[in-house]
Amino acid sequence: MIAPDEVTGLVLAGGRGSRMGGVDKGLQLHRGVPLALHAMLRLAPQVGHVMINANRNLGAYESFGVPVWPDALPDFAGPLAGFLAGLEHCETPWLVTVPCDTPDFPLDLVERLGRHAEAEDAEIALAACPQDGVQRAQPVFCLMRASLLESLVRYTHGGGRKIDRWTAMHRAVEVPFDDPRAFFNANTLAELQRLQHG
Repeated sequence: MIAPDEVTGLVLAGGRGSRMGGVDKGLQLHRGVPLALHAMLRLAPQVGHVMINANRNLGAYESFGVPVWPDALPDFAGPLAGFLAGLEHCETPWLVTVPCDTPDFPLDLVERLGRHAEAEDAEIALAACPQDGVQRAQPVFCLMRASLLESLVRYTHGGGRKIDRWTAMHRAVEVPFDDPRAFFNANTLAELQRLQHG
């Protein structure tokens, strides 16, 4: 088993929030608490260390009490830029990422991803859940070996931005989760409202 203290958790809060009108999504309130803080508090018991990836309002994120790292690439380059920032500052054998806009992800997320990664000798384990009757990967819920830093540097510096193309270059396993509601994410203000009543 991968022990929690072998895993660093990274909350991804570095996006533009364009579908939410350009606001800093991680700082939007969910039941009175910023979304990114919800994610951090849910992730913290599952890992040994926690960090946040953010590109704006760094002081607000730093007030959560954990290290905050901006993207390692310019111009809001997407989740892989956050992955890269996390890997560059990861001091454990594994890094796990979660997005800031999905506050109800499973409480056993990291343990289950780790169990499958170990069992299948995978370098990457991705969550997957049913959507419209089909099992779909949730690639921003990603457990990866910290040793993949060099690979991700090469891929992103070559212009690569798609998570699935990068993960396909490695031994990756999809880990099934049954409850799609656990992976409901608030991309818009209307979806954030739905979360309040979920």
